[in-house]
Amino acid sequence: MRVIPIKSINTRTCTPESFIAFSEKEYNLGVTEAALNITKSSGKPFVLITGPSGSGKTVTAHRLRAELIKLGNATHIISMDNYFLPLKNGTDGVDLESPDRVDRALFAEQAEKILNGDEVTLPVFDFKKQDRAFGTRFKRSKGEFVIFEGIHMLNPVVSGCLSAHANSVYVSVRTRIKMEGGGTLHPSKIRLLRRFVRDKLFRGRTFFQTMEHFLNVERGEKMYIMPYKKYARFDVDTFIPYEASVYKKHVLDELLAAENKTELVNELIMFLKGIEGMDEEFVPQDSLVREFIGGNTLMY
Repeated sequence: MRVIPIKSINTRTCTPESFIAFSEKEYNLGVTEAALNITKSSGKPFVLITGPSGSGKTVTAHRLRAELIKLGNATHIISMDNYFLPLKNGTDGVDLESPDRVDRALFAEQAEKILNGDEVTLPVFDFKKQDRAFGTRFKRSKGEFVIFEGIHMLNPVVSGCLSAHANSVYVSVRTRIKMEGGGTLHPSKIRLLRRFVRDKLFRGRTFFQTMEHFLNVERGEKMYIMPYKKYARFDVDTFIPYEASVYKKHVLDELLAAENKTELVNELIMFLKGIEGMDEEFVPQDSLVREFIGGNTLMY
């Protein structure tokens, strides 16, 4: 796992356009490398993408699809969220992070049909209603790739039926930031900053609601995601060197206003005070960062 000094980030914020271009190119190289390796794996039409919450796996799935298409491979994306089981009585008492939420029988049945080139009607999950319907009909043609993206895609109880026919990709922040006064910021804290921004701007959650939800999500990650990342054949580091500089204006004031600050909150405040802020006007519309600040032109 690499470590980047915060000083080097602050130095580069003085030239935001070149800093952003460099950072985006670095991330794209990781996606391109994964795509090149996948195309070399003959007889494996499926790609399994997973990663913890806030890892940027959705945008990475679309970026990977674009790279595979550039290499001459027709590619489709299927979100595993659409295979969640309906919850008619709400979510109270339900472990929302568990693989038991996935309709594994339906997924195994449809995955086999997709592999064989048979037509299926894909489910569509409505998160507000916690219910699902069946919508688009889909049929994979010979030679086409299908990317399955979701938090449980490397868990054998979900993906066991696909393992012999798939390449797997683990997506997450894999870079630490070294602070001026010593110590490093763990990658999970970058993912938390991403969640703060997205929850504030688009999900109507307060700082405390995000923290409460994050703790539950983190528990689920340790139980249901991390034990299986060893099965990934390829890794993509989704750390974007300039991203925390962009998040600063969305997060710092709210953290400073929080009462009864925890050790985690104080750590984030110290980090954000130490990093130079940067305006988001130069952030590309297809950037992974825009999955969290908004304005992403990718359809997902």
